[in-house]
Amino acid sequence: MKNELISVIMGVYNIPSKEILKLSIDSILNQSYKNIEFIVVDDGSTNDTLKWVKELTKNDKRVIILKNKVNQGTEFCLNKALKIAKGKYVAVQDGDDYCSLERLKKELNFLKKHSEYQLVSSNANCFDENGIWGERIFDEEITEKSFLFTSPVQHGSILTYKECYDRVGGYKTENYVKRNEDYDLFMRMYASGIKMHTIQEKLYYYRVDELCYSKRKFKYRINEAIVRAKGYKLLGLYPKGIIYVLKPVLVGLLPVSIIKKIHRKKRKVKHE
Repeated sequence: MKNELISVIMGVYNIPSKEILKLSIDSILNQSYKNIEFIVVDDGSTNDTLKWVKELTKNDKRVIILKNKVNQGTEFCLNKALKIAKGKYVAVQDGDDYCSLERLKKELNFLKKHSEYQLVSSNANCFDENGIWGERIFDEEITEKSFLFTSPVQHGSILTYKECYDRVGGYKTENYVKRNEDYDLFMRMYASGIKMHTIQEKLYYYRVDELCYSKRKFKYRINEAIVRAKGYKLLGLYPKGIIYVLKPVLVGLLPVSIIKKIHRKKRKVKHE
């Protein structure tokens, strides 16, 4: 198999601790698949995040560090990284999550063996400061209906062709997609003919802790409803999709304590 370059892109902003960031960065730098460039964009952090990134990557020439003067959002960071990415393939990694050291190798092998697919992701373990407490299991074969309940793709686990990003113009940056930029992206990709598959292994570790819940403000629930409304139109999911457009707003009306109890009770977590 030709040893082709994978561009791994990451946006970071005010990561709470160096230990959290180290876990994420090390899981990429220590991948069994070595031919990567790792583009990290600091989104105007006001703590020591940028300093930590530099310290943790100083001995690896595969790393490219960019910085935004002010905080602009994940979608801006990832688009900025995409503009300079040289790889045929692009992988995403979130700064507070981590992944299996075999992740990129397994995902690339899948795309090489299955040319009918253009994007691959994986299932994930959910964890917090106390360890793994649940899992996220997604449809293996993604169809239009897979987008109804929630985004059927674990964003931080994806590997796709850079051409797929180019085809849809990357991440949207309008205000209504904030905190839902991945859901919007995947619906647009799918509508453009990009076929997706989920490897039924948990190659990704997704942090779901108290900070995660605090980020999910009600205005982002409204954003999700708008993203759903637009995406469902592209995918031809009406009239059935109407009730699902309302789902994030209805969930957002519940107290956070109840939402957390629902998540912790279920071992298979499919949405936030």
